[in-house]
Amino acid sequence: MKTVIHNIGTLAGILPSDVIKLEGAQMNHVECIEDAYLVIEDGIITEYGEMSDSVILNGTKCSEESLSERSFADAQDENIEYIDAKGGFVMPAFCDSHTHIVYAGCRDGEFRDKIAGLSYEEIAARGGGILNSADLLHETSEDELYRQAMERVREIMAMGTGAVEIKSGYGLTVEDELKMLRVIRRIKETAPITVKANFLGAHAVGRAYRGRQSEYVDLVCEEMLPKVAEEGLADFVDVFCDTGFFTVEETARILEKAANLGIRPKIHANELEVSGGVQVGVKYNALSVDHLEKTTEAEIEALRGSETMPTMLPGCSFFLGIPFGNAKGYIEAGLPVALASDYNPGSSPSGNMRFVMALGCIRMRLTPEQSFNACTINSAYAMGVSKEVGSITVGKKANLIITKPVPSLAFIPYSHQTPVIEQVILNGTTRI
Repeated sequence: MKTVIHNIGTLAGILPSDVIKLEGAQMNHVECIEDAYLVIEDGIITEYGEMSDSVILNGTKCSEESLSERSFADAQDENIEYIDAKGGFVMPAFCDSHTHIVYAGCRDGEFRDKIAGLSYEEIAARGGGILNSADLLHETSEDELYRQAMERVREIMAMGTGAVEIKSGYGLTVEDELKMLRVIRRIKETAPITVKANFLGAHAVGRAYRGRQSEYVDLVCEEMLPKVAEEGLADFVDVFCDTGFFTVEETARILEKAANLGIRPKIHANELEVSGGVQVGVKYNALSVDHLEKTTEAEIEALRGSETMPTMLPGCSFFLGIPFGNAKGYIEAGLPVALASDYNPGSSPSGNMRFVMALGCIRMRLTPEQSFNACTINSAYAMGVSKEVGSITVGKKANLIITKPVPSLAFIPYSHQTPVIEQVILNGTTRI
């Protein structure tokens, strides 16, 4: 099956095939073509260019001059699907490398607590937060959990997300963590979106192990991880390495076990305090270290020259009223930065990547180009799929957003609530 998208006002996010992430000053630019076309075959981008150079008709290239005596419509091949972009933008679908969208119910009661002035740490210390989600999930069947999660998946796809990482971490028992990961596997098998699964058993200490944190770490290492590996349920393993959660030493133990099982790590770090999580993540070759609301020069230096992607979650900062990550400082230091939603029931109940892009600009002082790159190619890298998605590149999946005509790329975050998305294309075939 061949599809031709024509009359593209701006084709944005073009990258060569050998670029899998953008660092420092590379993030300042988004390659575009005005008045463009793009060709999809069997779900893959096979060609793009300027309409004035050529268009694809009847299976062959035709110059604009050759169409001077006949209309585009008359020349179309019935065996080719044609999509008129009507002067809108066509750009890669967003990539969201940090979500917790498999959960039961919601935590709107804690919303009132936050308004009343309770901090994230105070709510957690009272037995709320993650533990509340774990209680709800325990009482929810796998089928119902899948149903609820798929509602959120359909929501984020409609808002332009084409690839997503989904974490466990609301189970906190062997069976409930496996239940979450099986739901993620079902999503991967049934939804058109690109999905990566992350085992986050070390999200908090389960209620049954309160006051016995070291024993809970034993459970993660000796029971959870081997079963996750045996069933092939996770692409990554994660640890919440921060004040009040897991120490650097406990994190290192979990990552060592994961490495022995062939599972690459990712880290929650520096959301609440400078925790040492970045450094231990780099030591164990973590694909990303996420949150980074608190940071020092030491974190920047630890990341310099590594393969680890610093990933910041401005939706969490917005919702909790905590500092935003120093994305600008990281980029000025020559590092890459990814942005993701942290979609979860407690600290960031939104998977709208246009909003994430807007917060990147408004609250982190990124340019629209920097924010765009952070939400596409770099976030794709942060979940290990930047060779497949995240840019307009020949050979990549056709995960695309088609917008209404808009003045510029900056309009996407500038007017993030305006419904400008006309169509989302996933795998070249699914239309949303």
